[in-house]
Amino acid sequence: MTPPVSDSVAEVAVTLPDGSVRRVPRGTTPREVAAGIGRRLAKDAVAARLDGVLSDLDRPLESDVALQIVTADSDDGLYVYRHSSAHLMAQAVKRLFPEARLGIGPPIDDGFYYDIEAPRALTPEDLAAIEAEMERIIGEDLPVRRFELPRQEALEYVRKHGEPYKVRLIEDLPEGETLSFYEQGEFVDLCRGPHLASTGKITPGTYKLLNVAGAYWRGDERQEMLQRIYAAEFRTPRELAEHLERLELARQRDHRRLGKELDLFSIDPDVGGGLVLWHPRGGMVRRIVEEFARERHEEGGYEFVYSPHIGRSWLWKTSGHLDWYRENMYAPMEIDGQEYYLKPMNCPFHILIYKSRPRSYRDLPLRFAEWGTVYRYERGGVLHGLMRVRGFTQDDAHLFCRPDQMPGEIDRVLNFCLDLLRAFGFEKFNAYLSTRDPAKAAGTPEEWVAPTEALRAAIQRAGLPYQEDVGGATFYGPKIDLKFEDAIGREWQCSTIQFDFVLPERFELAYVGEDGKEHRPYMIHRALLGSLERFFGILVEHYGGAFPVWLAPLQAIVIPVSDDLMPYAEEVAARLATRRLRVEIDRRREGVSWKIRDAEVQKVPYMLVVGKRERDAGTVSVRRHHGGEAGVEAVEAFADRLALEAAERVIPPVPEPASAT
Repeated sequence: MTPPVSDSVAEVAVTLPDGSVRRVPRGTTPREVAAGIGRRLAKDAVAARLDGVLSDLDRPLESDVALQIVTADSDDGLYVYRHSSAHLMAQAVKRLFPEARLGIGPPIDDGFYYDIEAPRALTPEDLAAIEAEMERIIGEDLPVRRFELPRQEALEYVRKHGEPYKVRLIEDLPEGETLSFYEQGEFVDLCRGPHLASTGKITPGTYKLLNVAGAYWRGDERQEMLQRIYAAEFRTPRELAEHLERLELARQRDHRRLGKELDLFSIDPDVGGGLVLWHPRGGMVRRIVEEFARERHEEGGYEFVYSPHIGRSWLWKTSGHLDWYRENMYAPMEIDGQEYYLKPMNCPFHILIYKSRPRSYRDLPLRFAEWGTVYRYERGGVLHGLMRVRGFTQDDAHLFCRPDQMPGEIDRVLNFCLDLLRAFGFEKFNAYLSTRDPAKAAGTPEEWVAPTEALRAAIQRAGLPYQEDVGGATFYGPKIDLKFEDAIGREWQCSTIQFDFVLPERFELAYVGEDGKEHRPYMIHRALLGSLERFFGILVEHYGGAFPVWLAPLQAIVIPVSDDLMPYAEEVAARLATRRLRVEIDRRREGVSWKIRDAEVQKVPYMLVVGKRERDAGTVSVRRHHGGEAGVEAVEAFADRLALEAAERVIPPVPEPASAT
C-alpha cells in the first residue's frame, strides 16, 4: 500500500499494517510511534520495517512511510537478536584477543557465527572465556549507536583501526556508497544492521558458543583461512537446551562416525575429496535400495537407460549448462581435437535417446530412468561426508508427455515419491512449490499457468502441507521440492519434480499428433531419492546405523560358545543362507559376552548363540539388537520368521539414542 502524501512538510504520514495512518512530526522514531500505540508494544519492540526494509527503532522518519513494528517474538525479532549477539561475541573476542581481525558475522538458522583471524587456534577453554566476557558486556548494558560514513572515510576509518578484512569488504562496494557502522562501548563494526538498542537487551543463557571451524575468506579456498566461531541462540534458555539436546542426538547419529564404525564407506584423500569408496557392507545396503527402487520404477512404467560419463561440449552448450552451470562443472578434456566434459546432469542424454527416432502421440508418455553418476564441482570447504560430494549417483528420470497427459503424470510422480519414501520409514512430509520469477523466466506467463496449477493440484490431492515460494522457480519452469522429517525431527530435501519449458525447445523435441503435425512434448525432470550417496547418509542417521532387517547389510550373526560347536554354527548359517538371508559366523576366539557386545556395537539385528543344548535340540538362542534375549527357537522357525520380516520390509520403531542429558 502506498502511504498518502502528508499535508505538511513538518509531518510525515505513517501507514500501519492495519491500513490506518498516523501523522507524526518529521524526525519521530519508530520507537516513539510504538510508544504512541501502546506501552506493551513499545516494550516488546526490537526493530522496525520501513517500507518493508528492516531498520533500527531509533532511525528518524524523514518521509512518508509504511511502518511495521518488529517484536521480539517474531522471526524478524529473532534475526535482530542473533545479529546483535554476533556483535556481542566479536566484542568479547576483541577484548580477550586485541590483535584479532574481524571478518563477517551474520545470523544463521539456529544462531550466528563470526569469522575471525586470531593470533592462535582457539580452544574450548577460549570459548568458555568468550562466553564469560559476553555476560560481562551484557551486564554493562552498553548503548548501541549507528553512524554513517562516506565510502572513502569508511575506508580510512577501518584502516586506522587495523581491520584488513573490513577494508576488502568496502573496496568491493561502488564509489559514492555511504556505509553504516554500529558502536557499543569501545567496539565498532561495519554493519548494515539493525541491532538492539543496548547490549543489556540480550538475555544470558539463550546462547551457547558451540565450536570453531576453519572457513576460507568469502568461501574461496584461494584466500586466507579464518576461524569461524559458531553459536546457537534461541528466544529462551529452554529452547536453547532443547536445541543442544537435538545437536547431541545428531552427533550420536553422525553418518561419518557410523560409516567408519560400521565399515560402510570411506573417503580417502589419495582418491580425492568428495569421492566415495563404498565398502562391502555399505555397498550391500546401496544395492538393496537400488534394487527395491528399480522394481518399483518398473512396476510404475519406467524404462531404464544408461548414458556415458562424458559428452561433447555441444551437448552442454545446447542444454545451457555452459552458460548457467559452468562454475559447477569440471574443466574440459580434449579428445580428438574436441572438448568433452564430465556430465553434471543426465538430462541431455535422455533427450537424445528420445530424439533417436520419430515419436508419435501414441508413444507418450515415455518415462526414462537411470541411476546416473554425475560430477559437480564443490568447494573443498563445503564437502561434508556423503551429504556434499563431488561424484554421486542420482535416481534420475525424465518424462516426456503430451500437454493433456501432464497433470496425470505429475500426480503419478508425486504419489510414487511418497510411497517410496514411506517404504524407507519416513512419514512426515512438507511440499514447497516454486513459482515464476518474471525477471528470469523462460516462456510466457500464460504458459506457466497450467504446469504451476498442475503441481499445486497434485500437492493438494496428496493432502500435503505446502508453502509457496513465490518467484523461487528456476528460469526453465515451476517445481515441487518435497521434504521429509527424520527420527529426530530434522527436515531433508531429496525429491524434486521440475517442469521444463527450455530443453524441449533447445533440442527441438517433437512428436507427431493425431492431426499428423509435429508438436512439442512437455518434459518433467524428477529425482525421488535424489543423490544415492546423500540418501544413504540420511538413512544411516535416521536409523542411527541400526537398519531394519530388510536393509541391514548383515541380518544375523551366529555366535558359537566354543570351537567344537563351529560345525553346528556353519550348519545354522547354511540353512539361513538358503533362504537368501545375510548371515555370518563369529569365528574369533573371544568370549561369548565380548562377541555379543561387539555385535551390538555393529548393530546386527539378530544374534544367534549356539551351545551344546542348542546343537542337540536343533535350535538357536535368539538375541535382538537393543532387545536382549528373545528366547529359543528352532532353526527353521527362526529362518521363516526372519525371511518374512525381510520380505515384508517391516519398519520397526526407530530406537532413540542415549539422551544427551
